[in-house]
Amino acid sequence: MKASIEYNEQQYSIDLSEPLDISIPIDLSKQCLNAWYIDDPKISPVVLGDWIGSVEQGADVNFNNIAFNPHAHITHTECAGHITKEFYSINKNLNTFFFFAEVISVSPKETPNGDSVITKKAIQSLIDTKDIEAIIIRTLPNTDKKKTTRYSNTNPPYLLEEATEYLKEKGIKHLLIDLPSVDKEKDEGKLLCHNSFWNTQGEIRLDATITEFIYIPDNIKDGAYFLNLMVAPFENDATPSKPVLYRILH
Repeated sequence: MKASIEYNEQQYSIDLSEPLDISIPIDLSKQCLNAWYIDDPKISPVVLGDWIGSVEQGADVNFNNIAFNPHAHITHTECAGHITKEFYSINKNLNTFFFFAEVISVSPKETPNGDSVITKKAIQSLIDTKDIEAIIIRTLPNTDKKKTTRYSNTNPPYLLEEATEYLKEKGIKHLLIDLPSVDKEKDEGKLLCHNSFWNTQGEIRLDATITEFIYIPDNIKDGAYFLNLMVAPFENDATPSKPVLYRILH
């Protein structure tokens, strides 16, 4: 099923029957994705007296409790409320869900102190599409181990503040990346990239989002796409999300 989309006075065609899901689910059948030093997610049937919410154990329905943290266990989308004293909800501040986007693949640069960083220069040299609303960053090397990595105390790659400052100045509202954070794992609470991207020292960009823990398979090539950024309706700073890409046919 094809759809026609008008963006910036141009017509684009996409095929809705070929979605490209770049989210990572919670899947307890395998090693869980995990970060930020907390336990794995849990999914278990409700127990009410002698009743257990499992068809396998005699119930009429499966009726599970799920305990998880969106920042640590799953693809998630967050708003400025993640780092502000004032409460801001991703559910209230993300009001549109379809965006013109570009996928880029970046090799982080090694620094003298042993960190791996993504610089402004690296991003700037890769963005080809004008007037994009969302940038989707795949870090190299790229393997499906990203879907099950235990990130705590590993000092993963991160963006430099200059990179998010550039994206903000370019007018990009939605930043998606295949890492647990845009910032350094242990940075003394500075959160330079979060603060820069959301412009917390000026007029806060409440309609801007950061999505972390995506996975972009190699069959999704760099270039322009339309992004459908679907989020669960939690009144919280962050929520599990399901970003889906659609190739542009013409």
